[in-house]
Amino acid sequence: MANFSMPTGHVMHNVHNRSSAEDTVRGDIVRERVVRVQRGPIGDMATTDGVVVIANPADDSVSLLDPSTLTVVDTVLVDGEPQAVAVADGRAYVGIAAAGHDAVAVVDLDSRTVIKTYPLAFGVTALAVSPDGKRVYAGRCVRDRVDVAVIDVTAERVGTIDIGRGPAANIDAMSVDPGGKRMYLAVTDTEGSRLIVVDTETSRVSRVVPIGSPIRDLGYAAGALYALTSDRAVGGAIHVVDLATWKVTEATTLGGAPTQLVMSADQTRAYVVDYDRVAVVSTSSLEVSDSLTAEARPSCVTQSADGTRLYIADYSGGVSVLSVESSIEALYPHFLATDPIAQTATRALQPAGV
Repeated sequence: MANFSMPTGHVMHNVHNRSSAEDTVRGDIVRERVVRVQRGPIGDMATTDGVVVIANPADDSVSLLDPSTLTVVDTVLVDGEPQAVAVADGRAYVGIAAAGHDAVAVVDLDSRTVIKTYPLAFGVTALAVSPDGKRVYAGRCVRDRVDVAVIDVTAERVGTIDIGRGPAANIDAMSVDPGGKRMYLAVTDTEGSRLIVVDTETSRVSRVVPIGSPIRDLGYAAGALYALTSDRAVGGAIHVVDLATWKVTEATTLGGAPTQLVMSADQTRAYVVDYDRVAVVSTSSLEVSDSLTAEARPSCVTQSADGTRLYIADYSGGVSVLSVESSIEALYPHFLATDPIAQTATRALQPAGV
């Protein structure tokens, strides 16, 4: 078992005054409709082709929203409170908290039924699935110890990756890189937080990166990991970890008390769920370029696979649906202005023989 050491803090850089591209987000996000699920506060959401999976912890159920009609087409009961949802390969994996034990329930999205349940000994605090859908990872904690339960979907068996120990240690967020070879864990205890990197092929901890403040969520973009933190002293902040050097290269304060970060499909912006808004943060400048609101206090966000729709759930049981345009085209003039290769003048062609 890897025993992680106490973290040392890093300098928080204020990047709000950096020169950056013009605001490219404001005006390209338009509210379409509010869908009322009416199953109590929404705890988590995830999207896949043809369905949005919505966790209803007060109702012990998950609702299925059809994105083409923007209507709830079915609600599936589960044996406990759904806390987290991940989707892959036509299935939803639902982390459940129950009186007897926690579990991961597998919902087939075609038949709209629970087809398998994996009981887990300890409390599930985070959930992720490999890009190919063959493994489901469940972060767990018990008596100052944290580990990851690995569900082999094909073999239908469960293994364990030991992570470490620490006073009141907890895995608050986890993510798998697009290649499926690395798993990133946000581990926080009474002394601070660390980004734990696990090699999924060897099932061993390969890196420990001290962050400091409690990590609330993780997002991946362009060879970097964006760690959302929040504490009473600073409020919300985003720390950018370069995955080539394993160092925090930039950080910016957001204030508030954010709880979730979701990266846009084009990786140009991060959607950050705060107490009464969803902040839209540029990944290039780390500046807040827009603020989105729902009918009630927002609880979580998710987006369609192509990034053209954003879903904001709230604590009243509603889902605000917004259409989103990509920022890539809007950012192109800024890239031309700053890229020395793009600035090079094209030499005029000369007639043959000259």
